[in-house]
Amino acid sequence: MPGEIIIRATNLTRRFGDLVAVDHLDLEIPRGEIFGLVGPDGAGKTTTLRLLCGLMDPTEGEAWVAGHNTAREVDAVKDQIGYMAQRFGLYGDLTVEENMIFYADLFGIAKDERDRLMTQFLTMTRMEAFRKRPAAQLSGGMKQKLALSCTLLHHPQILFLDEPTNGVDPVSRRDFWAILYQLVRDGLTLFVTTAYLDEAERCNRVGLMNRGRLIRCDSPRSLRERLEDLCYRVDTADQRAAREFLLSRPGVITVEPSGARLHVFVAPGETSAEKLVHDLAEHGMTPREFERIVPTLEDVFIDLVRKAGGSRGN
Repeated sequence: MPGEIIIRATNLTRRFGDLVAVDHLDLEIPRGEIFGLVGPDGAGKTTTLRLLCGLMDPTEGEAWVAGHNTAREVDAVKDQIGYMAQRFGLYGDLTVEENMIFYADLFGIAKDERDRLMTQFLTMTRMEAFRKRPAAQLSGGMKQKLALSCTLLHHPQILFLDEPTNGVDPVSRRDFWAILYQLVRDGLTLFVTTAYLDEAERCNRVGLMNRGRLIRCDSPRSLRERLEDLCYRVDTADQRAAREFLLSRPGVITVEPSGARLHVFVAPGETSAEKLVHDLAEHGMTPREFERIVPTLEDVFIDLVRKAGGSRGN
């Protein structure tokens, strides 16, 4: 039904000793949504995914997936989900076809249904020509397509993907996302963690996670447009000197390199573009460009993580 909540987390928390990996997470995801969880290494993305998949119990709080409690109804949850870890368990000495048969047997899928699904998924992923090739001889993108096909064999309602295109070339990433869009059109709900901000742009909503906490959750467009700080694109002859100088000015929050230019974050009301241009010129660094822009999702993430107190590595 439209708007039906298919994933819900309430006060979800997971501790490992003194480390709080997931910190009182509240989240609702409706059926049919592509939800992206973004954060630096060590932010708690994978732990969140494992909690929602019933692969570990929470220290506090609860989660429900497809109407089932992830701690008390683990088998029921597993029947409704597909989970693709960063290193999916493909068998390199088995062919594409043999890997799919192996996973179909694990799910208890009858031979006729298995053969039908294998043909369907191999066609969808354009892997039909490689069905006799050992998995060890596949490219990174093709391995991910095979892993996805194996994950889909038992008709899950929800697909959990943990950084599925990490290390995959840009063309294969694009092809992989085209397949995901088709699956969502067919009724699947998608929960994906990613370190790629351009991939986050493909999601209906994005959750920005840092130090185990969900610091912001909204559509990519709203995240960009609702950033409180002002963002300017700056181009000067000496970017390093300009960056150091701008960082010293009152009202400038942070200055980040962005390609060949700088992105400057300014607190509203504390300074102005005109003043900063004047100050740069006075110090012999007249900018070729100083233009206000709508920030990228990467800009938003950097700004929000800074406000939240930095990132925590692994």
